[in-house]
Amino acid sequence: MPRTAVVALGGNAFTRQQERGTYDEMAANARAMAEAVHGLRQAGWRVVVTHGNGPQVGNLAIQQDSGEPAVPGQPLWALGAMTQGLLGSLFCLALREVGGAHSVDVVSLVTHVRVDLADPAFHRPSKPIGPFLTARAAAELASRKGWQVIEDAGRGYRRVVPSPAPLEIIEARAIIRLLRQGCLVVASGGGGIPVVARDGRLVGVEAVIDKDLAAALVGATIGAEALVLVTDVDAVMLDYGTPRQRPLGTVSADEMREHLHDGQFPEGSMGPKVRACLQFLDSGGGCALIARPRAVAAVLSGHTSAGTRIVSRLANRGAA
Repeated sequence: MPRTAVVALGGNAFTRQQERGTYDEMAANARAMAEAVHGLRQAGWRVVVTHGNGPQVGNLAIQQDSGEPAVPGQPLWALGAMTQGLLGSLFCLALREVGGAHSVDVVSLVTHVRVDLADPAFHRPSKPIGPFLTARAAAELASRKGWQVIEDAGRGYRRVVPSPAPLEIIEARAIIRLLRQGCLVVASGGGGIPVVARDGRLVGVEAVIDKDLAAALVGATIGAEALVLVTDVDAVMLDYGTPRQRPLGTVSADEMREHLHDGQFPEGSMGPKVRACLQFLDSGGGCALIARPRAVAAVLSGHTSAGTRIVSRLANRGAA
């Protein structure tokens, strides 16, 4: 049977820095990511693609707000569903274009993810979404909409929302069936639509799930061999931003855990990605990769040392 890889793309990969987030911009960016995923398929991997939606869901929230009261605004979890549809469509079309005559069936699956209302994250909103705002605009929105805003990375102010841990992929069986039928599946977009069980049914909650942690859960649930976190850097760095900065190549999970414990990977940077990789490996995954799109297929095949490759033990060097 072909091996399975879960590939997580960032929302910023669809809308890059200095871009406004137009449809044409996102479509062009989707094509670049589709080429990397097509390379994995060509190398014989079954693939599930997940993606972030931070810039897109934040922009949509502002667009919804601007349309009121003529058009009623929708809750945050509904906006997550809307962006799943948009970004899933963009990626499916891009992959068909890149694949040409060799294109596979691509299915974008609107995915719900169960969380727990008792999660401490609901009392400490921390996940930035949407565009950077001026202090004045942020204060006005916070007052009028009840949003919580923070100063983010010295670039302005952003809305923050709860980011609870993902517990269950509701559509997991459907993802597995589609993979067995040879489909490439786009799922758990934006980390999935956060839902909780209440009175015998699932209902949405105001939150955004970290897409890398959701991707790790998808991988563990479907029994994937590899988790791939696509980034805009060549590799994970130790002592980042200092004269001692150096890249990590192939490392063990224990070594990465020590670096994480030592504070090498900040929460606003590589911390969530490293934790997602370790969670995947702890659940039985074969390897986790953090790399640029163009390096993904070659690294998973063992043909290059680009990127950072994390394995349970260093004896597992080589192809995943």
